[in-house]
Order: sequence, then C-alpha cells, then structure tokens
Amino acid sequence: MSAIQSSFQRVEAKYLLSPCQYSALRQGMAGRVRPDVYSRYTICSIYCDTPDYRLIRASLEKPIYKEKLRLRSYGVPHSADAAFVELKKKYDGVVYKRRVTVNAYEAEKAVRSGMLNRSDQISREINRFLRTWQPQPAAYIGYDREAWAGIEDPELRITFDTNLRARNDNLDLRAGDYGELLLPEDSILMELKFEGGAPLWLARLLSENGIFPTSFSKYGTYYKHLMGLLPVYGNYWPEVKRYA
Repeated sequence: MSAIQSSFQRVEAKYLLSPCQYSALRQGMAGRVRPDVYSRYTICSIYCDTPDYRLIRASLEKPIYKEKLRLRSYGVPHSADAAFVELKKKYDGVVYKRRVTVNAYEAEKAVRSGMLNRSDQISREINRFLRTWQPQPAAYIGYDREAWAGIEDPELRITFDTNLRARNDNLDLRAGDYGELLLPEDSILMELKFEGGAPLWLARLLSENGIFPTSFSKYGTYYKHLMGLLPVYGNYWPEVKRYA
C-alpha cells in the first residue's frame, strides 16, 4: 500500500497468471522493481449497487464511461479504524479514483444513510453518486496483495492478488474476511498501474512468457457467480471479527 492519495488517474491493465508465469515474472523483475512501502497486505472492499445490480450489469457491457462506489480497508477494521469511501471512474481506458478517509463506522453509515457528512469536493461527488443511484452494499470482496514499485519509473506499480474471495451477506467491513473463492486456488491476478505507457523491459518480459492482458472485474466475476454463470471454487475463512 503506497502513501495515501485522495485523487489520481492512471492506466490499469490486468493479467491472469499461472504459478509458472508468476515465477518467471518475479525473476525477470529483479533489479527493476522494489517492494512497495507496504509490500504485503490484505484488501477488504464492499461494493455498492442497486438492488437489481444495475451498476455492475452496465459495467459488464463495457461502456466508454463507467463509475462505481466501494468502501475499502486494509485488513479487517474496528469501528474507529481508518477506511475509505471510493468513487472509481473509468473513461476511455483511463482510471480516475476519488476517495475520502473516514473511520469504518462512518463509511458504513454513509452508504446506509445515502450521505457522507462532509463538505469537501470529493465528498460532494460521492454524495452526488449516492443521490443518483441510491446504492446499498451488494458484495464483499477480499484478497491478499503483494505490491512492487518501479525503481527507474516510480509511478509504475505491479501488484499480485491471490485468494480472491467474496460474499453477499453480512456486508460490513468490520464483519470479517471470509467468503467463496472467485478463482481456483493457484490463480494469480496481476495488475499493472502506470501513467503513460509500460516500460519496454516489462513489455518484453510479458511477451516472452506469453502473458497477455485480460478483461477481469472482481465484482463482475462475483456477480456472474451469483447468477450461476461461473462455478464456486470453495470457501475461504481466514478471519472473522464482529463490529468491535
């Protein structure tokens, strides 16, 4: 987890890796990247949507512009611990993220009540989204992340996510980190995040190992699970914490 930012834009590309491809990448990255400030951590997110899943259904149709709202914490929080309310937009392949830091109780209350009780610009944008869509918590998604940053290009970030798990009940960040696996246990989701283009050495490394970008949405994949379009891979129960 790099230093906290409230607003940024970047290009993101996703890749599904086998364990062999992951090993080859790690070897090829040596000397080019360093561990991020927080190199290993767990991400917990609550995705918000309408009761009929209107937002994720629209997103899966791949429009030129889309936006979503989620609550996020790093690890399972207590009520007073830091959490984020994030508005994530994507236009023509570029991702724009706007977020505010609150405690976990306030984050949950904002969505349930339909208003974030703050007056800054980002909060006003989030409140506009809440008024327009009136979303409610729809899915919890958690995963374990390993993060790297470029040495020569510090804006480059490479992350590897494993044990992607999700649930659609008990939808509160404070309720614990557990759910159904979204992918087979040995699957690894890599994300490249950069401004402009990826460095040439990385493009060559991906090509040499037969690694190509894929369209993958964590929440979209779970929605397809719920609709019976994809299989369930098992249960994941690393930690449970109840509203402390």
